[in-house]
Amino acid sequence: MVNWEERRLIVKVATLYYFEGWTQEQISKKLSISRPVISKMLNKAREQGIVEIYLKDENAHTVNLEQKLEKKYQLKDVIVVPSAGLSKEMIMRSIGKAAASYVSKKISKINSLGISWGTTVASFVEEFPFQQHSNFNIVPLVGGMGRKHVEIHSNLLAYKLAQKLNCKCSYLYAPAMVESQELKQRLIQSDDIASVLKDGRGVDLAILGIGNPFQSSIMTEMNYLKEEDLHKLKKAGAVGDISFLFYDALGQQLEHPINDLVIGLDLEDLKKIPEVIGVVQGSYKVNSIEAALLGDYFDVLITDDITAQALLN
Repeated sequence: MVNWEERRLIVKVATLYYFEGWTQEQISKKLSISRPVISKMLNKAREQGIVEIYLKDENAHTVNLEQKLEKKYQLKDVIVVPSAGLSKEMIMRSIGKAAASYVSKKISKINSLGISWGTTVASFVEEFPFQQHSNFNIVPLVGGMGRKHVEIHSNLLAYKLAQKLNCKCSYLYAPAMVESQELKQRLIQSDDIASVLKDGRGVDLAILGIGNPFQSSIMTEMNYLKEEDLHKLKKAGAVGDISFLFYDALGQQLEHPINDLVIGLDLEDLKKIPEVIGVVQGSYKVNSIEAALLGDYFDVLITDDITAQALLN
């Protein structure tokens, strides 16, 4: 039990430290008490509720979510953006901006970047700042051709990002998904496509999105998936997709005919990339995201606070 005199001294030390901005060394000299004892008093002030520390900022909420997600899923880093009062488009732009800021700081330390496809990945490209990195290389990680949603195909995103970095990029001249395994084998054995896939496996960093095939799926809008395909995927246990490849609730790539038609890196290839960043928005994707995290596909996750909270729940 702390007596009155000791408690009074603790309050005095806490007042000087927290409100007057004194250092522990200054307090030590003034009160003729050693620094280790000053440190113990400050700890005791918190333990006994004499001092309560809290952050009065909206970022305190998101930083707390980040730390919990890092710990829960053993991630290298998590960035959570606040969504209060923002439209879906504005949240996506915030995620894109956060991803662009994160990656732009790493560009000078790496030589190549692999990019997938999708609306959130496209937002990352749109928000990326103009820089000069002429020796850098950008590689699409999955095919993408056709007339629908061209603006979010990997080839176009690679081209746009290369323009912003004033660097070179590759093009994967093939659809994301073809009609037969025979056609796929012919395509991936051609020199041009084989070369790009090889470059993709060797990138230093990758930017990937996540899809929920059963809700708001762009793959369905692009006619890559029919109603019959969705029924078969659900029956097979699919919960999400990365780069057109479907995986189950534990994050394991499905052994499914649809996965065998994709032109791009497979999920095991993506795992071997030194740093993989997942950019994703939407709590309706929470099962898809959790499975991807359980499958260990991402080192870094960038998302919004509603989705982050759903993952923790």
